[in-house]
Amino acid sequence: MSFKKIPLINCDLGEGVENEEEIYPLIDSASIACGGHIGDEHSIRDSMILAKKNQVNIGAHPSYPDRVNFGRKSLEIEWDELEKSLQQQLDLFLTVAQTLKVEIHHIKCHGALYNDAAKSTTLADQLTSLFMNKIPEIPIFVPFKSEMEKMVKKKGLPHYIEVFGDRAYDENYHLVSRAEPNSLFQDFQSVNKHLESIISFSQIRSINGKDLSIKADTLCFHGDNPGLFDFLPDIRKKFWI
Repeated sequence: MSFKKIPLINCDLGEGVENEEEIYPLIDSASIACGGHIGDEHSIRDSMILAKKNQVNIGAHPSYPDRVNFGRKSLEIEWDELEKSLQQQLDLFLTVAQTLKVEIHHIKCHGALYNDAAKSTTLADQLTSLFMNKIPEIPIFVPFKSEMEKMVKKKGLPHYIEVFGDRAYDENYHLVSRAEPNSLFQDFQSVNKHLESIISFSQIRSINGKDLSIKADTLCFHGDNPGLFDFLPDIRKKFWI
């Protein structure tokens, strides 16, 4: 698949963030929580309506069934149980989408499920097979240099390579734990430096100072980033307008 030269901006939404409606005009795609880590039929509907109003692409954002930890903790869960939960999340998402007559643009795993699938060949295989059967021909957001990227390419599945525009990486292309200092970029200066490297030089600088080659079809910013409204409007103007 081919995409425009400047990566599309995406954001994980439908997660109860204050003033979320103000984020939509600043992004190209929204990954909407399906009820695993947060969300329900009403929040999915409201998010889809806002996305449609702002001409923003709509994607499904399933996760581990873990509301207590907001889907950000790896779970020791049998595949049958996880598959059942993911099926239920996607069924809910698809039902609302069909009711509103909105087109589904992509699918993207949330939080720990996203990170675990990036490292596990088995989980990447299971998830891509599930998505391929449940929502055929819908592109999957996958991390660069991940097991998910390898699996979608092996199976010939449509996909977007995603890089986080507000998160630090280690030398293995893994996201630095949120528990570590400076793992989340919250101001214009740090985000701008990160994006200039990605967009101009196809590189990211790891938390340890190593320059890594990178490819990005889409850049994710977190809706719950405390500095989002301080940097994203100016970032949008600089790189996309």
